[in-house]
Parts: sequence; structure tokens; C-alpha cells
Amino acid sequence: MKIATLLSYAGGFKEAVEEIVGLEKAGLDVVWVPEAYSFDAPTAMGYLAARTETVTIASGILPIYTRTPSVLAMTAAGLDYLSDGRAMLGLGASGPQVIEGFHGLPYTAPVAKTREVIEICRMVWRREKLQHMGDHFTIPLPQDKGTGLGKPLKIINHLVKEDIPIAIASLGPKSVETTAEIADAWLPAFYTPEAADAVWGESLKAGKKLRDPNRAVLDIFAGGAVGIGAGMEPHREKGRAGAALYIGGMGARSKNFYNDIFSKSGYAEEAKLVQDLYLSGKKDAAAAAIPDDYLAKSSLIGEEAFVTDRINALKESGVTTLNVSFIGSDPSERIHQCERLKNLVEKL
Repeated sequence: MKIATLLSYAGGFKEAVEEIVGLEKAGLDVVWVPEAYSFDAPTAMGYLAARTETVTIASGILPIYTRTPSVLAMTAAGLDYLSDGRAMLGLGASGPQVIEGFHGLPYTAPVAKTREVIEICRMVWRREKLQHMGDHFTIPLPQDKGTGLGKPLKIINHLVKEDIPIAIASLGPKSVETTAEIADAWLPAFYTPEAADAVWGESLKAGKKLRDPNRAVLDIFAGGAVGIGAGMEPHREKGRAGAALYIGGMGARSKNFYNDIFSKSGYAEEAKLVQDLYLSGKKDAAAAAIPDDYLAKSSLIGEEAFVTDRINALKESGVTTLNVSFIGSDPSERIHQCERLKNLVEKL
């Protein structure tokens, strides 16, 4: 199993990159660079390419609505060149509050648009003259639109590799099915190995039936916070506020993907309660309503034997890469936790 983490630049962007350099030496395999409505991801990814040597640098995630498919392809190709083949293009639909509220774009047809974006990206990377006639993207623009001067073009540069891995952050049944069919990697949310089959099993099976047999097995990223050692269990409490934010407030009452997943994972009553509390302004009460059972199952925090059992459960459920954050008050402590996790993984 590989180890991945999300770049967190709350304490300073350059400081976060320095920590990734240390984590890389400790055994980190993949770093995700977030993009919600903060700094853009590609700028940070280019900087990481210059400061690291071995880690895969992945956008985590670039919304499919905010850039043209060609720009997404060019961005990934440019990063892949700068990093000597270490790029991964992480794509997702984000949600209507961000896409419509921050970008001013309509949140429509996320699954169909994702499929077309991937088709176009792979065409660009193969250096084919770009011609795509889809329901959502038409390239070149038809002659009865614009100036009429558009013509099929191919990317100028010769790429490091023509098949840059594509990861999709998907949650709903149809989007997960599409991910299993066409993507190289999958980033689920609120993943617990005990509930994974009940929540996503049918969608994954349906997608895999349609998958190109020449593509590698889908890389599944899941894990949680890592704190290995005696007396670490209280650190599970740190997951409450974040879980409450997503389950309770990341979306409208009628459309919250994270709440749906949490409900399907065996916490239907708790999902409704957390959302009711959060949307009524009782954020602390919402956090307190997150079940202890979920906090344990969704983390890698505890004695070495407990963490080993959780890693094995994740592996048996199909997870191929541990997607984690590291507990620690400073970089050295977090790097130490990465080393401990790497040692456990190597013993499997």
C-alpha cells in the first residue's frame, strides 16, 4: 500500500511545502493539493515539483467547471513535464455552493461532463488533433458560432507520458460507477471499510464491468488521521468539527452529498441530527453528535495493534493507498508518524 496526504497550508504555504519534503523522505508517496475557494492548486503543484523528488503530485481536486477541458489537459501535461512524470490530475464536480456561489457557473450534468473532460484530456495527451463532438463540449467551435475560424489543433509539446493518471473524487452512485469505469484512481469521502460495500459496492461492480481491460486496477484512496502510539485515542476527537462541517453544513439541506454517504454508512439518525443542529447554528452540538464509533473506524489513531487492524481492514475492502493526515503539534512529530505508518505498511 502507498501513503498519501493532503497539503495543508493553514500554517503558511511555503512551510507546508517544507513539511512535504520531510514527509517524502519519511515514506510519503502522494501529495494532494487542494482547491476549493482558496489558492489555486496548479501554482502550488509547480512549486512542489521543484522542491520534491519522488512523490506523485496530484490536484485534489480541480473542479471540472472552472477550466476548459483543454486547459485541464495542458495543466497536467505541464506539471508532468516539470516533475519528470510525477503528475496526477485529480478531478471532481465540487458542489453547487462553490461552483455557483464562488465561480458563478451553473452546476449541471456533473457525471456526463466529467466523462467528456476525461475523453478530451486523453486525446490531448495522445497528441491527436482535438476534435470532440459531445453533449457538453464541442471542439473546435462550430463555424456558425464565434468567428468560424476554429480548426483542430494538437498540443505542441511532446509529453513525458501520454496517459497521465486521472483521479476522481466522486460520491453518488452514478458518479462512482463512472469513476470505476474510466478513472485511474478514486477518492471517496467518509469511507469506512465496514460500510464501503453497502454504500458503493454495486456502483463499483457496475463500473468495473465496463472498464477497459488494458487499464490498471482502480487505485482507491482512503484512510484517516494517523496517530500511532499509547494514549493517542483522545486525538480522535479532533475529527468531530470537520465531520460536522461536511455532514451538517457542506451543502443545502436538500443536497448534501456527505450527509447522504454518512447516512448510508449506518448512521442515518445521526446524519439527520448533525445536519439539524449544524444548520440551526449549534455547531458544537453537531460536533458532539458525531458517534464515537465512527471516529474510531474512520481513523488510524491508537495503539500499534489497533492501527494495524484498521490498515488490514482497509486493504481487505479494496483500498490500495492510505489517504491520511498526521497527528502532531509540529512537523517533526507528523514526520515521525509518517515513518511509523510506513513501517507498519511494510510489515503487511
